[in-house]
Amino acid sequence: MSVFQSPLVSFLSLSVTLLLLPISVLFKFWVFLLGNVTKCWSVTYTHQKICALKGSTVDISCSYRYPSYHEIKQAFWFTKWSGMEAEDLSSVPGYEGHIEYLGDKESDCTLRITDLRLSDSAGYRFRFITSGGKLSGSPVSLTVTDVVLEMDPTSVSEGEKVTLRCRTKCTLDPITAFSWYKNGQPIPNSNTASPVYILFSVSSEDTGRYSCSVEGHEDLPSAEETLTVTCKYIGDFNVQFDILTMLILALRIDLTLTCSSDANPPVDKYTWYKKNVTSPKASGQSYSITNIISEDRGEYYCEAQNGRGSMNSTALMIIVAGKVTSSILLYKKMFNKKLCFKIIFF
Repeated sequence: MSVFQSPLVSFLSLSVTLLLLPISVLFKFWVFLLGNVTKCWSVTYTHQKICALKGSTVDISCSYRYPSYHEIKQAFWFTKWSGMEAEDLSSVPGYEGHIEYLGDKESDCTLRITDLRLSDSAGYRFRFITSGGKLSGSPVSLTVTDVVLEMDPTSVSEGEKVTLRCRTKCTLDPITAFSWYKNGQPIPNSNTASPVYILFSVSSEDTGRYSCSVEGHEDLPSAEETLTVTCKYIGDFNVQFDILTMLILALRIDLTLTCSSDANPPVDKYTWYKKNVTSPKASGQSYSITNIISEDRGEYYCEAQNGRGSMNSTALMIIVAGKVTSSILLYKKMFNKKLCFKIIFF
């Protein structure tokens, strides 16, 4: 026959037994008891600090524990308190469709945040409430960064060096390579393990808009920075032009010659000369000869000048023939040269 013993009697018996134990044993017992109670309640994160790119998606992996005989009443994430209560992110304006709770009401508490914004940088905490208690985890620090391209300097002369640096305000893990772009297109063979890319001895062809991205996030490049390359001297643009080298003109007609240039920096001054004549004939982009006479025959050319230097056009031969009644083009040659400067007669 079994004998029923009331809980009160059992408790009193345990209490008397504990009182008879040495203090050192009692201390170890309470440490053991407290440790097991604590293990029943926990929130654990895979990463305590997370760095993520603006526009990307991040999962904050999380698990939690509570006594098996408790029932989950509520489970949610928050970043701040509203009075005495934690503010459930799912009810905060601006987070609808932006966050997704991937966890359950058993042990998984993973949170997903999509299309990250810089304003999403915060400390995220998981909280759950059971039928017998509640617990909030420590904060997970999320830092959202964009990719920034730094260019030094942004304006150079030919032959100088330009340093491009791809930066984020926190450390993405892992980064194995950086990609570099010019005018929206990948620069061939430019992938680097270093966040620094150097353009040595630039030319005018290096002028353009530059950006960078980190491996795995090529769809999220930095904002573009513009590089301007000016000529140290007049030379180095790819141009094609026609030059009239000789004109036969009738007497008493008017003629206007016009000079143009694609110099970089732009031309400051145009000056017109007649060969074997020391003083200039005129200044300005155009030169007009009115009521032509035989003394106007000869070779004419213009000089274009900017802050880097000067250059002369090819000379134009003018032959004045009294019996000719119209302009006749005797010679025309097509030039295709690599110049930074072009001069055209009209």
